[in-house]
Order: sequence, then C-alpha cells, then structure tokens
Amino acid sequence: MILVTGGAGFIGTHVCIALLDAGLDVVVLDNLSNSNRASLERVEAICGRSVVFRHADIRDEEAICGTLRACGVTAVVHLAGLKAVGQSNAQPVTYYENNVLGTMRLVSAMMRTNVKTLVFSSSATVYGVPKYLPLDERHPLDPTNPYGRTKRVIEEILTDLCRSDDSWRIGNLRYFNPVGAHDSGLVGEDPLGVPSNLVPYVAQVAIGRREKLQIWGNDYDTPDGTGIRDYIHVVDLAAGHLSVLRHLGQPGLITINLGTGKGSSVLDVVRTFEKVSGRSIPYEVMERRAGDVAVCLADPALAKQVLGWTSTRSLEQMCADHWRWQLRNPNGYHCDDLAKAVGRSKRVRHVRPAVAQRGEKRQRA
Repeated sequence: MILVTGGAGFIGTHVCIALLDAGLDVVVLDNLSNSNRASLERVEAICGRSVVFRHADIRDEEAICGTLRACGVTAVVHLAGLKAVGQSNAQPVTYYENNVLGTMRLVSAMMRTNVKTLVFSSSATVYGVPKYLPLDERHPLDPTNPYGRTKRVIEEILTDLCRSDDSWRIGNLRYFNPVGAHDSGLVGEDPLGVPSNLVPYVAQVAIGRREKLQIWGNDYDTPDGTGIRDYIHVVDLAAGHLSVLRHLGQPGLITINLGTGKGSSVLDVVRTFEKVSGRSIPYEVMERRAGDVAVCLADPALAKQVLGWTSTRSLEQMCADHWRWQLRNPNGYHCDDLAKAVGRSKRVRHVRPAVAQRGEKRQRA
C-alpha cells in the first residue's frame, strides 16, 4: 500500500492513477484545503479500482501514524503542501508551518511506524535565479521566495535524515511546471479561487469564467519579453513518480529533475491555447511579480540515465488535454455529478459499468 499525501489534488490524482494502473494499492491523506473529494471518485472511475481515503491534515502526526499502521503502508509519496509563489510572499509563516512542519510530522510518523521509503515533491524554485542553463541537479540552490525556501529546507532535512540513518530510501523530485490533464477529461487542475498558475488561468479566460489574463512582466531578457518556463505534462510527471519508486530498491537519497528540457514563454502558451481551443485569450501586461525569474529550464538527462524516464507529450498536447478537461468540467469538481461526467467523457479507460449508478457502494479497504 502506497500513501499519497495531498492525493486529491491536481498532481496527486494523476499520481494515484499511475500507481493504480501499475497494480499498486493506494491510500490518500488530504485535508481538502485546495482539492475536492470528488476527484478521487473520478480516479476510481478511470482505474476501476478503489482508493482508501483519510481526511486529515499533514500536520496531524497521530492521524498519519494511524493511517500508516491501519493500511500497512510500505512507501509514501509526499505531495501535500502550499505552492503559490505570490501567496508565499504574503504569508511566509503559513508556508513554513504547513510545508516544513507538516513534512517533519510526516517523517516522524514514518519513523515511529518503520516506513522508510519516501518520494518527496520538491520544486525547481529551489534553484532561484539561474547561474547557467539548463538547470541540472548540481546547480547551486538559492530560492528567491518563501515557497522555494520551504522546499530547500525540506530537502536539507531529508538529506540530514539519510545521513543519520542509512536505511532510508528517499527520492527528491524537483518539478518544473506541471500542466495538462488526464486524457479522459475526468481529472484535471481545479484551483480554488483565482488560479495561481498560468494554464488554468488561461483556460478559465477561454471558457469565459475570467475576463482576461494578467501577464506579469514583458520586459525580461527573453525573445518576446515574457517569462520562459519548462512545462511538463502532468501524466508524464506522474510516470516519473512511479519510476523513482521502482528505483528506490537500495537505501540512499537521489535528487532528480522532472522536466522536458524545452522552454515556452507565457505568450507561447497563450498562442498554443488559442490554437487548440479556437478561442481568443485577451490579456494585459502587469508589473513583474517579486520572486519570479526570467527563464527556468530543466536538464532532464539524469532522469533518463538513472530512471529511464523521459517526457513524451508536447506543449500542444498539454494545452489540448487541459482544454478538454475545462470544457467537460466548466466549474471543475464543484456541483459534481459523476454519472454526467462519465457520460461527457468519450475516452475513459476501464470505467466500470456500474460506476455511475447512484447508490453504488464502494469498497474502501
């Protein structure tokens, strides 16, 4: 059994699908502060298998211990955490409490229950302003915002943990910019409130939920003046988690970038989304945000060398998959009706015939 913290969220649901499709059992622990329980019903519909759910906060050590023991957990994929750069600048203490303290409580619970295999969701924001590009895992760490600094602190904690106890197996994954959605159109990114990431904001403009996009700066030293990022399809990212879990057969800590090695500017994303959606994306240029960098681009060579993992999906496919999700779920998971969602999806894999029947009792064990 694999515990996925934050498993009801955008990345978490796709990681759960990858694990379930690989034949692994999954228990999700999530406080639903930025996610929706309905997402896991969609995961079950796609995979034709049940997910155990525990509604709890990552800072609740006793709840984590109880879940680890009761479910016979053998490994943890840790995705729970706050992740908005702008919000972290405004609420740094909240970010340190949730991200750093939450991880410490998780690790403490794992120590108490002798579960010593962990995959941690880190971020390319730990690199800060690039001293060279593309960014490889040896690049110095100098994050420019509180969110990135919480990730760096957690990485240091996990490094010290492995030095103190050489029986731990830890995979530290530095994500670049996850986007897209599952090709069924049943699960995708559904941020609460105003989206803090580019693609869901663009999609909400395209579908009419928002008037226009704000572009934070067009005076960067890039070809079109807007920031360049390494966007990775969330399904490719989820496959990376499965790859690193399979790799963690021997004790030790490994740090891996998960990115494509290809950069796209904000305007590249806007134009690509206009192409796949057939909709115009109006925008206005704002001043730069504090903590943003001009270019963030991965060197994914180590992931290929060590894990045999590479990304396979293009920016156009990322945008097309997110647009499909947005069209079929214009209000995300809110007011969810699974029967209607399954009916709208024309490409669902392994949907159980009875999954849409009201009154169906799900087995959660």
